[in-house]
Amino acid sequence: MSKIAFFSTQPYDKAFFNKYNADFGFELDFFETQLNPQTVILIENAEIVCVFVNDIVNETVIKQLAEKNVKIIALRCAGFNNVDLDAAKKYCLKVCRVPAYSPQAVAEHAMAMILTLNRKTHKAYNRVREQNFSLNGLLGFDLFGKTIGIIGTGNIGKAFSKIALGFGCKVLAYDIVENEEMKKEGVSFVGLEEIFKSSDIISLHCPLNDQTKHVINKTSISFMKDNVMIINTSRGGLIETSSVIEGLKEGKIGYLGIDVYEQEEKLFFRDLSADIIQDDAIQRLMSFPNVLVTAHQAFFTNEALTQIALVTFNNIKSLLEKNDIENKTALLV
Repeated sequence: MSKIAFFSTQPYDKAFFNKYNADFGFELDFFETQLNPQTVILIENAEIVCVFVNDIVNETVIKQLAEKNVKIIALRCAGFNNVDLDAAKKYCLKVCRVPAYSPQAVAEHAMAMILTLNRKTHKAYNRVREQNFSLNGLLGFDLFGKTIGIIGTGNIGKAFSKIALGFGCKVLAYDIVENEEMKKEGVSFVGLEEIFKSSDIISLHCPLNDQTKHVINKTSISFMKDNVMIINTSRGGLIETSSVIEGLKEGKIGYLGIDVYEQEEKLFFRDLSADIIQDDAIQRLMSFPNVLVTAHQAFFTNEALTQIALVTFNNIKSLLEKNDIENKTALLV
């Protein structure tokens, strides 16, 4: 029986992985703590470690994993910018991920953030509970006819484009490879600068890498329309936080919705309600009335968690039995 050590686990992780392990028969070890150089010591006789978006899987950690005879690093997410793939090759560890679990979950959350920021339903909810039925300060705008720019047209960006088209929006998109199916549905592929200049709403759906890091920065913000809305449900590092704060202060950015944050590993997935948060940038962001922050919640649906558990287990099983995975996009090393 192969043993899997899970890090950064929450009660829902345990519930879904325990539920679907009945068909696989792995031995499961769950740790609430993040994987980092100090916590590797917790692993005992496990061939596989299962990690999430904020676990630290650098060369130091990978070397320690190899010394503990770990053979597989299984990510229960799509992004892998937190894993040193070169180090994994160096120490002969396989790395796999869940390339697509429920694109609709993230795409729908992006639209939910747009609607919340626009129609201010979160503020209306609190007002009415206090018996304040005034509409002052709740003015929104019609999404119909507005231009939405999508950066990144993978599975999530594609799903989001269909939602935006359904609202009657004009949809622009940017990606290295243009999606012919999306073009047929009415999406116009344009250059990145055109996305910045023409979009009323910009939604980020691209991976984080050297080319996309801080794609939203002082320069790109200067190209944007006044009162632009920016939505990020992808990776925190796509946004240069200091530049966005300046854009909000100056009124250039009219709305900001973020489900991810560059320094989120110190904050998200934790109850810090009784603590003093030391991160001044996130505190400043949350002080703006036109900013909506959710704590990496976009993926969090029953369908997505089911797929994450099943794909993760199947990836591990395939690597153990065949040393390969049929879906090549799931195998990183």
